[in-house]
Amino acid sequence: MVSDSDILVDLRDRLRGDSLKKQLSAVHELLALGQDGLEVLTTTLVERKDEPATILDGKIFQMLYATEQENLRGLLTQHWPQGRLKMPSEQGVDYEPLQDLLIKQDFEEADRLTLAKLCELAGPTAVKRKWVYFTEVEQISIVDLQTIDRLWLAYSEGKFGFSVQRRIWLSLGQNWDKLWPRLAWKDDNIWTRYPGGFVWDLSAPDGHLPLSNQLRGVRMMSSLMTHPAWSEEA
Repeated sequence: MVSDSDILVDLRDRLRGDSLKKQLSAVHELLALGQDGLEVLTTTLVERKDEPATILDGKIFQMLYATEQENLRGLLTQHWPQGRLKMPSEQGVDYEPLQDLLIKQDFEEADRLTLAKLCELAGPTAVKRKWVYFTEVEQISIVDLQTIDRLWLAYSEGKFGFSVQRRIWLSLGQNWDKLWPRLAWKDDNIWTRYPGGFVWDLSAPDGHLPLSNQLRGVRMMSSLMTHPAWSEEA
């Protein structure tokens, strides 16, 4: 018979492995074990404090935050007062509110804020218009676009983000007509209605979010998918 301590050791080893799928599964299993599992998750997160944040770090952080235990939230705030991920910006944009929404899994509000941040990055005309024109995408810095993408990746188990959309787009031979239904942005040649038609949780298809600018036109998405950020990922 396998003891509880053996189970914890096995799950801890899976967290330290190379398979993201197994890592994420171990996080959920540890959470189900109660306090002992939480201690393993907490220890793992703190041990990785000085390493660049990954999807695993984002998931552990989010799950510990979601427990609503004051001691855990206090520990998270002590070590990472602004969230687990660093948020560099070459354009002086504050991404802490976006990270906060993603930690809370408030994907709908995070999507709205992402649009606002993209407009801020694109310039005052885009801010006034409240959406980004395709020629303005090139004005967005590589660092800032990567920061937004990493935040979405880290707190969605790697399901959401511009880079995910780009990977799917490339896998479909850059075929837009195939991309829209794959992202569940279009069904039977009918555009998904905003906001009620979209899925605002992790049951959504890969790449479903963020929605970029609700325009969902080829030109804007093409500019986004071909931005230099994706050839200079650090």
